[in-house]
Amino acid sequence: MIAVALWSVAALLALAPAGVVLSTRPRGSLIVYGGCLIATSTLCVTALSDLLHAPQLTPSATLPIGLPWLGAHFRLDALSAFFLVVVNLGGVAASLFALGYGRHEDSPGRVLPFYPAYLAAMNVVVLANDAFSFLVAWEFMSLTSWALVVSHHREAENIRAGYVYLLMASFGTLALLLAFGLLVSGAGYDFDAIRASHPSAAVTGTVVILALLGAGSKAGLVPLHAWLPLAHPAAPSHVSGLMSGVMTKVAVYGFVRIVFDLLPEPVWWWSMVVLLVGGPTATLGVLYALMQRDIKRVLAYSTIENIGIVFTGLGLALAFKAEGLDWVAALAFTAAMLHVFNHALFKSLLFFGAGAVLAATGERDMEKLGGLIHRMPKTAFAMLIGCVAISALPPFNGFVSEWLTFQAILLSPQLPSWGLKLVIPAVGGLLALAAALAAACFVKLYGISFLGRPRSDVAASAHETDRFSLTAMLVLAAFCLIAGILPGLFIDALAPVSKAMVGNIMPHQVGLQWLTIVPIAESRSSYNGLLVFVFAALCGTAAASAIHRFASDRLRRAPAWDCGHPDPNPAIQYSASSFSQPIRRVFGSVVFAAREIGEMPPPSSPRPARLRVELHDLIWEALYAPIAMVVGFATDRVNVLQFLTIRRYLTLVFVALIVLLLVVAL
Repeated sequence: MIAVALWSVAALLALAPAGVVLSTRPRGSLIVYGGCLIATSTLCVTALSDLLHAPQLTPSATLPIGLPWLGAHFRLDALSAFFLVVVNLGGVAASLFALGYGRHEDSPGRVLPFYPAYLAAMNVVVLANDAFSFLVAWEFMSLTSWALVVSHHREAENIRAGYVYLLMASFGTLALLLAFGLLVSGAGYDFDAIRASHPSAAVTGTVVILALLGAGSKAGLVPLHAWLPLAHPAAPSHVSGLMSGVMTKVAVYGFVRIVFDLLPEPVWWWSMVVLLVGGPTATLGVLYALMQRDIKRVLAYSTIENIGIVFTGLGLALAFKAEGLDWVAALAFTAAMLHVFNHALFKSLLFFGAGAVLAATGERDMEKLGGLIHRMPKTAFAMLIGCVAISALPPFNGFVSEWLTFQAILLSPQLPSWGLKLVIPAVGGLLALAAALAAACFVKLYGISFLGRPRSDVAASAHETDRFSLTAMLVLAAFCLIAGILPGLFIDALAPVSKAMVGNIMPHQVGLQWLTIVPIAESRSSYNGLLVFVFAALCGTAAASAIHRFASDRLRRAPAWDCGHPDPNPAIQYSASSFSQPIRRVFGSVVFAAREIGEMPPPSSPRPARLRVELHDLIWEALYAPIAMVVGFATDRVNVLQFLTIRRYLTLVFVALIVLLLVVAL
């Protein structure tokens, strides 16, 4: 299995230089994306086979590359197999979507070489079994994704997004480098040696903080999220789907691998740190999403919310495991991993839908869309399923993983720590608020973009997307439904991962009556997605049949209801800004320092009245803007060094040499 996986990764790496040559050919994108589709399909099937039929001995391999005395170690255990499924299922969908969407690319030479390399890097991160290979692959993943973010480099916003992303990626890599530096100092680079070591409590606590910083910056945890709403919309839409739906999950993998696998038994305060970051991340992410008009920025901020949900589940798993409640830890951990899988499905679907809309209209601003359900009905159908799934409404998959997370929260009174007894219900309240706001957010996104009348000429002339893009979206939509109505199959598939990481598993689900899922015991709570789906389908069919059978078929003519606005101008429709206005007025003064500035001209003036709304990113202004000012000030002062005379350069080198000798001597 490991050999097949490594050969598939090698095929992806070989497609990268081929993309340079093929980018100028008419069918170049078809060959590159087709090759990526085959390679990621092979990796996905291989990983799924290993996850469902785990061999007695964990497959591993060592290649003579990397550090001369170490080599590169690779391992395919249950955790790696699950995340390989997530990465490559997203890769299959993105490659299939790109077979059609890639035809619209203006500069294929800036995308085709980096796309397969990006997929290869994410796979190597998951397969790596030593610190050196992990960090090299992690940095390679950052660099290839940065190249894709700035592929449309003629837009100034994309250059800024790439710059911020590169800085945050460097910070994350530095944090992980320090974390592994502490772990390998007494053990060695190999993960097996790190597992066998016994670091002190101070070292393990520091490693947890560094892992949260390093992985959290890549995943988009608040306040390390600054790059995410800039970079994800800047990339091509199939890459945006990978970055949001897949790469953030690779970051989750990095945190789980370090904290749950390489470190010894957790301490209760580790969970406090993770929970206090995860809960606010979920709420702030969806609040930021509600304030946006750009579809891809809405989806990017929504990713922050869902990452907060995942880390809340991981924090709960750490809390219960630290207190010896492994059976509840298995529930929380399984909920987090199931949400990792679910989010990869519906977020990729939504980004692909946004890409289809962008290709058809050239617009990402919701205020310039509308009425697309009539011109892009199949895309609208797929997007509707994605919006319902991400809003955590049954019978789709988003509901199941969030419901399991809340079941774990309801078991928090069994914890002996009073700190956790107070923090976990508060975090549960934040998640409940985030779930409600997420539903409002995607009602806004779908309603403003697809319903009503076109708000611009490009929306009025939109057309359905190509068959490859539609197939990718509809396949992901089908997975969202299947994972929602048959969640027991997916929960049981996660049992080896849960057993390896927290030492226990959830009850076996497939053998239960009517495929009901039971988190702990049937007497406590249960959920049956299949029955909910059948009930909803029967009720909907019966209602439609009754309306068509008994409603009057007489023709009646009357003026259409105009809501008090007889002018048929589309500008009178509900807008994205007006939809979010009530929520902005409730939370805006605290979260965004929002101000509504009205400009009312005097009665004799012909100038129109205007209302301007100011929103501020307080985290950026309080944390990142001062750092940027200090760096800018320092670079302006250091810039004089490039204008020194040769004599001063020699003096500077001499002083530096003396300082280094003093450091070595001390």
